[in-house]
Order: sequence, then structure tokens, then C-alpha cells
Amino acid sequence: TRAMRLYAGKVKPLSEELARALVAAELIETERPAEVARDLEAVMQSYLTAERDASDRAKAAMENRGQSSASDFGRLKRTFAEQRGIQTGEDMLGYLLDQCIEMLLHSGNVEEVFGEDHDLRRTMRPVLRKYLELDEALEQEVRGKLKHVKEGSQTWEVEYRRVMEDIQRRKGLR
Repeated sequence: TRAMRLYAGKVKPLSEELARALVAAELIETERPAEVARDLEAVMQSYLTAERDASDRAKAAMENRGQSSASDFGRLKRTFAEQRGIQTGEDMLGYLLDQCIEMLLHSGNVEEVFGEDHDLRRTMRPVLRKYLELDEALEQEVRGKLKHVKEGSQTWEVEYRRVMEDIQRRKGLR
């Protein structure tokens, strides 16, 4: 399974590339492609807000219960995300595709949608996947820098977080 994550720093280029791909494939007609990109950006920002809320609620619940395992966090985050009506992890890609299609069908900036849902998905999926799967490359880079640290140790946890944040900052993902 591949780790998937939407980075705030990549929302704008992702949205612009999605809009370009849809126009190039002649699946939508628009006089304002930049506005369509902004509409797609709003979908992504809305997702990030809901996901951040689910993460914050999961962290708070763990603190209240004195829990600290990553599996507890993941399970709680999924629960809170579902309460917000969003999908995380593996299901995030399909969820975001659905949200983008819904937006295209209702946007005042799209004159016409020519493609069926499956055509829109086929065009948007590889673009979305490229941006969401950045995580895997980051994971490998962090692990490469931490070869000398015993995985699972407290030092590993602290260093992993520090190195990940440093790399994300350098790559403009934060």
C-alpha cells in the first residue's frame, strides 16, 4: 500500500494541472480555466481543513485517554474523518475525484462538461495520484537519512519527525 497525503503546499499546482488536463482532454469547456483551477483548489482546501480537524480531534482524544500508538491515532483519525464526511488513506483518491467531479458539474466557471464521470476520473486520477504519492518518496528519503538510528526507538520517533519536517520545508510542502 502506498501512503497518500495531500500537502497544502502542492494544492495550487495540483489544481492548475487538473484544470489543464481536463481542458486538454476536451472533457470540459471553459472560458476561465484559471477560475476552474481555483474552484478545484477550493475543493482541496476544504478537504485539508476537514482532515486537519479530524487529526486534531484524534490527537486530543489520544491525550485524554493517555494513548500514544500510531495505529490508535490512525483509527481515531479515520473515525473523526468519517464523521466530517471525508475519506482518508487509501480511500482519499476516490473521495477527492468524486468531490472534483461534483464541483465541475456545479461550477459557474464550467460552461459544459463533455465527459462521463469515468472519463473525468481517468483523466484526473493520474494527476491526483502523482501529487498524493509524494509521501512515498519522502518516506524513502527520511529512512535513508536515519539508517544509523534503531527503528521503533524513542530516538527514531523524534528524529523521524524532525527529518520529515525539514525535508517537507525544503521542498515547499509545509
